[in-house]
Amino acid sequence: MKIVIAYKNKIPVFLYGGTERVLWALGKELTKQGHEVTFLVGEGSTCDFAKVIIIQQDIPILEQVPRDTDVVHFNFQPEGLNTFDIPYVITMHGNINKHHKFDKNIIFVSENHAARYNSKSFVHNGMDWDEYAQPNLKQPRDYFHFLGKAAWRIKNVQGAIDIINESKSERLKVLGGVRFNFNMGMRFTFSPKISFAGMVGSTKKTDLLNKSKGLIFPIKWHEPFGIAITESLFYGCPVFATPYGSLPEIVTKEFGFLSNNKEELKTAIANADAYSKQKCYEYARDEFNSLKMSYEYLNKYNQVINGTPLNEEAPDLVRIQKEKYLEWK
Repeated sequence: MKIVIAYKNKIPVFLYGGTERVLWALGKELTKQGHEVTFLVGEGSTCDFAKVIIIQQDIPILEQVPRDTDVVHFNFQPEGLNTFDIPYVITMHGNINKHHKFDKNIIFVSENHAARYNSKSFVHNGMDWDEYAQPNLKQPRDYFHFLGKAAWRIKNVQGAIDIINESKSERLKVLGGVRFNFNMGMRFTFSPKISFAGMVGSTKKTDLLNKSKGLIFPIKWHEPFGIAITESLFYGCPVFATPYGSLPEIVTKEFGFLSNNKEELKTAIANADAYSKQKCYEYARDEFNSLKMSYEYLNKYNQVINGTPLNEEAPDLVRIQKEKYLEWK
């Protein structure tokens, strides 16, 4: 099958960039299976296992898709699809908080994500774990971590900091943020229990995860999927988070604790050693890998090639969220 994966950003990514990592892993896995993959992507992109076409800004995107393509996997909403004659799917990676009729071939990244738009069409993100350093599950661990863009208020790094500061002796490493953030209303974090690693990737990130007792992730929005969750689980880290978006779907009681109450999460992290690092690792490895993801996407590709839309009706947001942030208490 000739497959075009279209995405507006640059690949590969070396630091933060969950969507880029997912699409890279998907293209690599499809290539291993004998499919001919072409990336239609942003300027500066390179790839050693698939053809790369750089998006030309002055030409309609649909005109840049090779005519002999069997299916196009868009990761954004292009214009003019009503006249496009090549089978296609679209993955939505984020949230839109307004009523909007989505294309019938839309795919969401978790069951919860899909349900919030009145759809049942979803594929969980999977990673190519062979590109990650293997976890050291026997290594002593002496801190917790936060992983994500700390500058985004919805990620609630302050909540993670508060949990640790109010604990007796725990420490936190913030992966994806800095101590002094002038864009966050002059946020200063002086506590010696909190350290900041900035934007980390590759071996530095995996080394830090290998030494962590667990992920503290008190988000205040409906997380569509949460790659930080599966990466942390892969390194044997249970997840202590709020029960929003995909979290209850991914983090069952065996692999972490969910609550929007700071006191309850503070109590839960004191029992972090009760969770099996081995089981957390195996769960991420077996359930959220690129091979499993590729099979699910191939089913979607074949469905649209055969002329059947992925959704009977155009998905639309079920309820507009009026509150800026979900409850954190």
